[in-house]
Amino acid sequence: MALTDPTDLDAHRLSQAIHARELSCREVMAAYLARIHRLNPRLNAIVNLARDDRLLTQADERDAELARGRSRGWLHGVPQAIKDTSSAAGFPSTLGCTLLKDAVAAQDGLAASRMRAAGCIVVGKTNVPEFGLGSHTFNDLFGVTGNAWDGSVAAGGSSGGAAVALAHRLLPVADGSDFMGSLRNPAAWNHVFGLRPSQGRVPTWPAADTWIAQLGTEGPMARTVADLARLLSIQAGHDPRAPLSIAEGPQSFVPAEGSTALRGLRIGWLADLDGYLAMEDGLLPVCEQALQRFAGEGAAVEPIALGFDAGALWQAWLVWRRALVAPRVAAVLALPGAHERIKPEALWEHRQGMDLGFMDFMRASEVRTAFHTHLLGLFERFDLLALPATQVWPFPVEQRWPQQIAGRTMDTYHRWMEVTLYATFAGLPAISLPAGFHANGRWPAGLQLIGRPQGDAALLRAAAGYEACAGSLLARRPADPPG
Repeated sequence: MALTDPTDLDAHRLSQAIHARELSCREVMAAYLARIHRLNPRLNAIVNLARDDRLLTQADERDAELARGRSRGWLHGVPQAIKDTSSAAGFPSTLGCTLLKDAVAAQDGLAASRMRAAGCIVVGKTNVPEFGLGSHTFNDLFGVTGNAWDGSVAAGGSSGGAAVALAHRLLPVADGSDFMGSLRNPAAWNHVFGLRPSQGRVPTWPAADTWIAQLGTEGPMARTVADLARLLSIQAGHDPRAPLSIAEGPQSFVPAEGSTALRGLRIGWLADLDGYLAMEDGLLPVCEQALQRFAGEGAAVEPIALGFDAGALWQAWLVWRRALVAPRVAAVLALPGAHERIKPEALWEHRQGMDLGFMDFMRASEVRTAFHTHLLGLFERFDLLALPATQVWPFPVEQRWPQQIAGRTMDTYHRWMEVTLYATFAGLPAISLPAGFHANGRWPAGLQLIGRPQGDAALLRAAAGYEACAGSLLARRPADPPG
């Protein structure tokens, strides 16, 4: 075909080219491996990369299947790397922890198995912070992953490796997961789309608990909304082993042709919650410029107050987070030498969780319930709620986390990402849209849109409308890293 490099294609066009036999799966894999070998040593986005010969053999097998008239699905022959907090059979599931460097997974996690069933070839894993804790991708096992646009600053996290690999076209599309912005924050900082699906939309298995541990969810990242929606369509769907997973809803989340009009869409702009959220200079104006694109296409954007005690919400969030994170850390603390080798933020989470009482948890759950009910009232007036995706610009990679924002001290290692908890705590779908750049031209920012309960499809339609009117911004891509 008249194309010099298959890695320049978005995932859907790549899939079309493979199925039309314009590109062989071997050609695609060879092109991606060449790019990975050239750039990944400087980016450190993909870890535990499989051997070239093994991957090319799998690509040949996919070509042979197409020759027999068989396609596995949209991802047939497409290279994919799985976030290192999730399992992919045959690859170590390290969670970025030196204690788990040899913990090879015997089976795929559910989302990975669905992507493999749709035809992807797993090439490796993507780098994460240790245990996926904190929105800065570094660990003692693999090191740091710098930002796709400026390697001297953070890529975000915990899906930081996925976002950087996607932005630099080491992958056509990426998977990730989101607990406290782990899809939204790195998407914002690397100028790609990241979707946190509705609670239960993308079930998790295997899981030690399927009833309470619902704050984290796997989901998609992509450079286009259509690719984002297609990957969600593969990841989503009820599984009986995850009893709270969504059993009904659309089979495809791809916006229909002509369904991207924004006229009449009602967006409530929460901004910094009337000054409650500490915010670095420049972020709110960039997000407001993005909202003007919606307004320019006929959407109604209205500044609003949250109308809920944000301080009480934060305290309730801390209780839930401690309850869910502490057991994950405890499982690894049983290993020899763990206390000396696990990062202090994880040990802090464990200590906090050990002092947690059941009555504390139930009171926090009541706050969460009241907040969800309150948001239902806001959604009687608005179709979407909008916030910045982050409270700071990417910070130097040498920093573990921002100690201050605009002169205000952050009292935990994750307080600087408080802006992401609202969608998570209410179980609502949320997307990070590329909004613009810092005045220095190097650091991206994202606008966060929150949709109604189980409103993933409507959220993606709005994102597609935004994409249609933000072409010049979205066309920007990072330069290859020096070296």
